[in-house]
Amino acid sequence: MRNAKNLILAALLIALTLGAAGTALAKQDNHGFIYGEVITESGKEYKGFLRWNTDEEAFWDDLFHSSKEDLPYLDEVDRDDRRSRKGKKVVKIFGIRVNVESDDWGGSSSRIFISRFGDIAEIQVQGSNSARLIMKSGERYEVSGYANDVGATIRVSDESLGDIDLRWNRIDSIRFMPAPRKADPGATRLHGKLTTRDGEYEGFIQWDKEECLSSDELDGDTEDGDISIPMGSIASIERRGSRGCEVVLADGRSFRLRGSNDVNSDNRGIMVEDARYGRVVVFWNDFDRLDFTDSKSSGRAYKDYKSGFLQGVITDKGGERREGRIVFDLDESESWEILNGNSRDIEYNIPFELVSVIEPGRHESRVVLTGGEELWLEDSQDTTDSNDGLMVFDRGDDDPYYLRWRRIEKIEFKH
Repeated sequence: MRNAKNLILAALLIALTLGAAGTALAKQDNHGFIYGEVITESGKEYKGFLRWNTDEEAFWDDLFHSSKEDLPYLDEVDRDDRRSRKGKKVVKIFGIRVNVESDDWGGSSSRIFISRFGDIAEIQVQGSNSARLIMKSGERYEVSGYANDVGATIRVSDESLGDIDLRWNRIDSIRFMPAPRKADPGATRLHGKLTTRDGEYEGFIQWDKEECLSSDELDGDTEDGDISIPMGSIASIERRGSRGCEVVLADGRSFRLRGSNDVNSDNRGIMVEDARYGRVVVFWNDFDRLDFTDSKSSGRAYKDYKSGFLQGVITDKGGERREGRIVFDLDESESWEILNGNSRDIEYNIPFELVSVIEPGRHESRVVLTGGEELWLEDSQDTTDSNDGLMVFDRGDDDPYYLRWRRIEKIEFKH
């Protein structure tokens, strides 16, 4: 009998050990969370996990938006007198002679800045609505306005103090760094499969362009009253027309919710960080169902975000090929920069590092990604004839060549 009891006890101990190990394995890592040090104008330093506007961006692959103050390529071309020379013209950029294949290009006057937080090394606050961004590549960008990412209140989960909300005008600089291995963000990142009328997207979820943590809440009205449900307790959300949705919890209970922008057509969009495409935004009328799934990863680690200049081959419609460093739309020159476009009312924000081929069109362009996926993208300056053209440094940095969008047959990027 004693031997039997010992065997049972041993079995229980093994089971408990295996269970604990399973729990440890199931725990999500902290690699994807934004982490850094905020230095205030008073000289004080706060270090920990960071969240923009206290309840929005929290991960390295989230997008930082603003407007570029300096447009060196565009500005120099725009100041040229556009004199025609047999269908070509010569302009100067940084004092460098550039051959231009157009006599009627006018250019646009502003550009949106978009990068992932993981591509930024430091943010230096310049004013109430402006900043200097120092990228990992060493490039610097002066930005201001456009979105609430500049001028935001930054929540720091300080290792010793707990949460502190720092207003933009009290901040001197923000320095990004990897989170310590054992640092606990206090919540897990939402992950799931989003089903739309045109296909499925799978990856990390940001609901209503805001809720992205298991501790964030979904708000709505039920027949029994208002309710706020922790996102981490939800198994699925299914659209029920323009005015509401059906929410099923992990414990099996279900609720029909309505009455807030979390759960009706006022929803600002469901973001999916899909490894194939980058950041995809699906709006209410295209969304059918979201099924949440577990993920041991919280996303790419800060060290995994690399940068480099865009390189490739441009073939014009006459069959001539030019190879070298590329400036796309006279604006984007690095691999972390974002190609924007829509397909079937779904918005794509694709890092150039994922783009293999672009075949320019007047109203839409064919885009082939490094994983083999093919998209026809429209409704953006990047993918229509609103594009200001490309510059290729095929004969060295002192002799770039400019090509109009309509003259280009194919752009092939080298990674």
